[in-house]
Amino acid sequence: MKGFRPGLVPSLVVAILVPVMVCLGFWQLSRGEQKRVLMANYAERRVAPPMDSAELAHTSDPAFRAVTLQGQFDAEHSILLDNRQHDGKVGVELLQPFLDHRTGLWLLVNRGWLPWPDRRTPPVFDTPEQPLSLEAWVYVAPGTTFQLHADPSGAPWPRLVTAIEPAKLWAELDRNGFAYELRQQSGPGAYRTDWPVVSMGPEKHLGYAVQWFAMAAALFGLFLYLGWHNAGRHHGNRHESNQHV
Repeated sequence: MKGFRPGLVPSLVVAILVPVMVCLGFWQLSRGEQKRVLMANYAERRVAPPMDSAELAHTSDPAFRAVTLQGQFDAEHSILLDNRQHDGKVGVELLQPFLDHRTGLWLLVNRGWLPWPDRRTPPVFDTPEQPLSLEAWVYVAPGTTFQLHADPSGAPWPRLVTAIEPAKLWAELDRNGFAYELRQQSGPGAYRTDWPVVSMGPEKHLGYAVQWFAMAAALFGLFLYLGWHNAGRHHGNRHESNQHV
């Protein structure tokens, strides 16, 4: 093309990076819409009256439904979900199996966040020994938790993990358990339970999408400028050569 000489390397870079950036922008928009729908669903279901634990196993879409439970915690198989923060403080979330006496179903109940300021000593917590009546709600994660390394299987208890996988726990313990985590509301045995629905709101995904689109536009604009600039220099060099001849 006359008047446009971007060069081979810049052309390859733009051909690879611009589509990737645009795809990442649309992916962020999609994630933002998923979070918006999820939060709307959460708000709607959190105001509904809690259902009985006997209904839980027969509910096709239990996400964010409040449930009343009657049973007892299993203190021997505690799980500590690592890398949790509240108000800038580091800590863990404590999850324990809970046997619901009305149904005989095991549920993995998140009792809340507790601080862990010194990793040289284990987090301090206690477990109620008596049967409890408590209220919790079903947490269904919006996606798979990103992990640099999978949590090791067969680690000692209490077990420090970076992702919650109830199905693997029930298979390891050979128990009939519910497929999702339940998050306890304030009450007996609860720690800090002011749960965020999502770690990143829809508005942040929109902001990231704008950044990806802006970078793609800037890179493509630089590519156009480089092509026209190189073409101008090439034309000037040819003109000078013709004059010398």
